Amino acid sequence: MLETKQIIRQDLQSRKSRKKINNMETKIPIRFFVITFLWSWGIWVGAIIIGLSKPQFFETPGIETLIMILGAFGPVIGAIISKYTIEGKGAIKIFFKSFLSLNFGWKVWLSIFLVLGASSFIAWIIPEFWGEERLQMYLPSVYVFLPYLLLMVFLGGGQEEIGWRGYISPYLERKYGLIVGGLFLGIVWGVWHLPLWFIPETTQIYMNFFGFMLLTIGYSYFFSWIIEASGNRLISGLIAHGAANAFIPLFPSLIMGDVIQTRFWIYVVLVLAIGIVIVLSRTHKNRKK
Repeated sequence: MLETKQIIRQDLQSRKSRKKINNMETKIPIRFFVITFLWSWGIWVGAIIIGLSKPQFFETPGIETLIMILGAFGPVIGAIISKYTIEGKGAIKIFFKSFLSLNFGWKVWLSIFLVLGASSFIAWIIPEFWGEERLQMYLPSVYVFLPYLLLMVFLGGGQEEIGWRGYISPYLERKYGLIVGGLFLGIVWGVWHLPLWFIPETTQIYMNFFGFMLLTIGYSYFFSWIIEASGNRLISGLIAHGAANAFIPLFPSLIMGDVIQTRFWIYVVLVLAIGIVIVLSRTHKNRKK
């Protein structure tokens, strides 16, 4: 009788423990979003306020680039602080170890550069069929693409994936599913960029904000799948994000002027369609499993 009570007690404790773990896995660490927005918007909005009172501030060479890069580290800071305060110092070391391996197979490498490269090229070339002039690439030479890609991976947007897909995306996907989780993150990610529309000389000022948000939703689905396909080697997400940004000046889809951005909208539709196809395929596979 005593042994039976001990077994029942142990079983109840085991169930409580499993329930606690499940709650921890699905509980969204809101502090990540708070820290991310405080860091990024603090820098970007602060620069906007300074620019309003001192217009010459943005005339300083390279100041926009520096402001954008510093602010873009918000998701990284948010992930590190959240990891440290929730899981402890050791969790940060384990987290960043997953960034060290580039061995995620030729299919993932091909998917990154084929999908993003082809989408950029199609959006760039299609308007010529109805008479629009070809946009010359914004890079000084095609040979600059590789060093520019590395810059984009580590400083020009790729580093954001440490926070977006590397840290917070798994929480959202476990709690809300692949479709809703990716949609939510894509919208939040788009809104996070909002201050850039008020900083002179950023590429965002030539984009429709709604179109940009559709783009971040498509990217959100695609980058999440790339990380999963790589065996959760998170650097694959950084490379995918960096490649997406690096292809933009190689096959320009954006005209730096107040004109109808035909190429931009073609690119948005392509990326969003690819993202939707991917997330629906992943959802179908998960249901079969």
